[in-house]
Amino acid sequence: MFDVLVYLYETYWRPDACPDHAQLTRKLSAVGFETDEIQEALSWLDGLAHAAESYQGEQGVTSMRVYSVDELDHLGEASVGFISFLASAGVLPPPMREMVIDRAMAIPGAPMDLEDLKIIVLMVFWSLGEEPDALILDELFVAPEDRLIH
Repeated sequence: MFDVLVYLYETYWRPDACPDHAQLTRKLSAVGFETDEIQEALSWLDGLAHAAESYQGEQGVTSMRVYSVDELDHLGEASVGFISFLASAGVLPPPMREMVIDRAMAIPGAPMDLEDLKIIVLMVFWSLGEEPDALILDELFVAPEDRLIH
């Protein structure tokens, strides 16, 4: 499913540029994605679209997030740490953080793989029509061992 999401991010600059589900399914099949993977991704994107529609900044900048036991188990330590890092850096405001957590909880399997969580973060930005700055893109895509320290 995550390969489909990355393909959509790279191919369509924003969600409203995507064709309807039937046409998108045909295009994704033609590219070589499996039907199950396509349907899972489209279903997940429907949930993301719903979350993006109800996105609003009702939580204050200083709000604190307390994770439930189920969320901690599902997300895993690395993912919770990454979400906290992005939030403390001011890159992931509380409403976007909640979208990330909601969409991560919709993925089966636990604990969440950190690389998959990074794709979810990217898709949340994409769904809101926001482009993450270069430093965040670097954090999302460049492996720590490949970073150059200046």
